[in-house]
Amino acid sequence: MPQYVAPLREMNFVLHELLHVQEHYRRLPVFADTDRDTLDSILALAAKFNENELSPINRSGDEEGCTFDNGAVRTPTGFKEAYAQYVELGLGALAEPASRGGSGLPATLAAACNEMIGGANRAWGMYPCLNHGAIKTLVHHGSAEQQRDVLPKLVSGEWLATMCLTEPQAGSDLGLVRTRAEANADGTYAITGTKIFISGGEHDFTDNIVHIVLARLPDAPKGTKGISLFLVSKHHLNADGSLGARNAVSCGSIEHKMGLKGSATCVMNFDGATGTLIGQPHKGLSYMFLFMNSARLGVALQGVAGMEAAWQASLTYAKDRLALRALSGPQYPDKPADPIVVHPAVRAMLQTQKAFTEAGRALVYWLATQEDVLLGSDDEEQRRHAEAVLGLMTPIAKAVLTELGLEAAKHGIQIYGGHGFIREWGLEQMARDARVATLYEGTTEIQALDLLGRKVLATQGQSLQLVTGEIRAFCAAEAGHAAVAEFLPPLAALCDEWESLTQRIGMKALTNPDEVGAAAVDYLYFAGYTVLAWFQARMAAVAARALAQGAAEADFYEAKIHTARFYFRRILPRTRGHAEAVDAGLDTLMPVKFF
Repeated sequence: MPQYVAPLREMNFVLHELLHVQEHYRRLPVFADTDRDTLDSILALAAKFNENELSPINRSGDEEGCTFDNGAVRTPTGFKEAYAQYVELGLGALAEPASRGGSGLPATLAAACNEMIGGANRAWGMYPCLNHGAIKTLVHHGSAEQQRDVLPKLVSGEWLATMCLTEPQAGSDLGLVRTRAEANADGTYAITGTKIFISGGEHDFTDNIVHIVLARLPDAPKGTKGISLFLVSKHHLNADGSLGARNAVSCGSIEHKMGLKGSATCVMNFDGATGTLIGQPHKGLSYMFLFMNSARLGVALQGVAGMEAAWQASLTYAKDRLALRALSGPQYPDKPADPIVVHPAVRAMLQTQKAFTEAGRALVYWLATQEDVLLGSDDEEQRRHAEAVLGLMTPIAKAVLTELGLEAAKHGIQIYGGHGFIREWGLEQMARDARVATLYEGTTEIQALDLLGRKVLATQGQSLQLVTGEIRAFCAAEAGHAAVAEFLPPLAALCDEWESLTQRIGMKALTNPDEVGAAAVDYLYFAGYTVLAWFQARMAAVAARALAQGAAEADFYEAKIHTARFYFRRILPRTRGHAEAVDAGLDTLMPVKFF
């Protein structure tokens, strides 16, 4: 099983050389005092924890899985103990404000630390990953009592949270939710219904679990406008904040899954469980979007983490595995055969993994800088801009990076050959664990509809122009930089094509709205490959300047330029196929009657 190594050099390149986070923090009053020493020490602490605690129990957790016994869930050996250490180190509260008991550090630092978790042990990381979204939801919409009784325990990690949306008959269409909430005389509500696919719905990490639950009041209108949001604690809370008797919420079973076997995915039964209303009646779905968008960025980060893990394992194997000779003649004549890394087909797969990983990391960390602005800026215009960028880019990052993460795992299996199909080598677990990320928090297809329908067409392209404007500004700023001249014309042309595609779809949709659905997925991929090209070009520009200044790590920076060139010439042409598929339109799809 591959041993995960935190890619600190790569992380520091993105944080400090590409995004210049020190200057970024100085512009945000809340984070102005965050210095490089603090960042380095916490990244080193997180690296040690992930390498020494989480990575060693990754495969054993997959082999052992979770066990279910009469409503109780036991996590794999070592998982609970690792969580206790995680809480003790304060790694879960990095980006929570000090006023709420957190460390008050930027989202960009938390993103880097969370990437390590996803690379070292993705299944374990499923347990604490929803706390940030639950905290954000209660901060913005919770009552004073909810904030007093629940927030401190979530921030500290003493309690963990879930997100209870999906029901057997209601997956992505939450308008079909049937779970009901009936008012009690004391102002609480009795919650009754069944939720499925609930990550961490029951476990042995913490004494209490807080469930954030969508349900309907008796007078609720039909559809999504009739959904309210409730907080349901596993245990009743006493007046002094201590835990009381068990609430009427229980785990009915855990799912037997393709991957993430160390993560308990639960069927949760609410049998008149006592809950409290979050915010206003019938506003629950709008509140939950705050939670879901936070989770979607976390899933995008999981995609990057999976790419990194697959790349590390594949590179190590390709350097060690001997097979055949290079077509140009023996490269290692002292060996019985050459390492497979000499073969162009293998290098192409490795470089694809590398290109996706590095550009994906840059994209997600850049989005984390936008979260920093929301958390730390007192400039309303800055905050509005950051919110708009996050709104547009979240579905792109979530969908494309999880799909490419799955592709990176597939390349890893292929590089290992027959060994990639064998459990002991670890690559097949990576592929299984990666697969679900394209599904949860909204499938790729749902993200595509959100991007094209709600984020682009509904805003008449205004949010899109924020991003294409930044890409064009980069091209203009680098116009005299000969080292990256090859990347600028195709990047500028992609901006033009992206906007043109949008206009063509919009015109077709005036006649038939289903044209949006027919185009959405290919439009999403076109957007994703374009944005990743922007980050490849940006990283190449940074690397070229470092080389021009005589940087000591010449190989590191030269590899960045090679990777950008590979991406532009061998990956970016995929956009042409997606553009053609968009233009093919609805007419190429068979009518429903044929199905």
